Amino acid sequence: MKKLFFAVTAGLLSLTISCNTEDTSKKEAASSEAQNQPSANTEIKDDVSQKDVVQVALGSKDHTTLVAALKQAELVDVLKKSGPFTVFAPTNAAFDKLPKGTVEDLMKPENKDKLADILQYHVSVGIYKEDMLQDGQSLGQVNSQNVTISKKDGKIKVNGTANVLAVIPASNGLIYVIDEVLLPPKK
Repeated sequence: MKKLFFAVTAGLLSLTISCNTEDTSKKEAASSEAQNQPSANTEIKDDVSQKDVVQVALGSKDHTTLVAALKQAELVDVLKKSGPFTVFAPTNAAFDKLPKGTVEDLMKPENKDKLADILQYHVSVGIYKEDMLQDGQSLGQVNSQNVTISKKDGKIKVNGTANVLAVIPASNGLIYVIDEVLLPPKK
């Protein structure tokens, strides 16, 4: 009987130690997993996914004026949507070519609608890749007016004056970096 008592006691002791070790292991694993999970206050940075047209502009030192204008006209959220968009993005140097005081005047709150119209004249709904663009082609813009494409010797111009300097794909469209600000024709 003593042997049976010791065997049962040893078995229970062994089971108790095993359970405690298993619980401790589970708690340690759960704690470790929790440490590897971002908390609600942690900013998650995605360096892998392709950036949308706004994120591309935000990351460009050559498009700070364009970004400021988009913010002033409250068009940032619109351009962050799924699109797709073809955006003709003037550089800072393009804005500098405008008559002195033009940009400052457009950035005034009372000129928000005029600024939005100009910026919308730089955006087409749809993706127009380089090989799709033809000489003399007309593209409808978001402001309900058209731009005309010139294409000669592989070089693309918009409205006969704005040279395409680069083409940048984005998650929600295509960006053509241009060296002139496109001004809509007078209505």
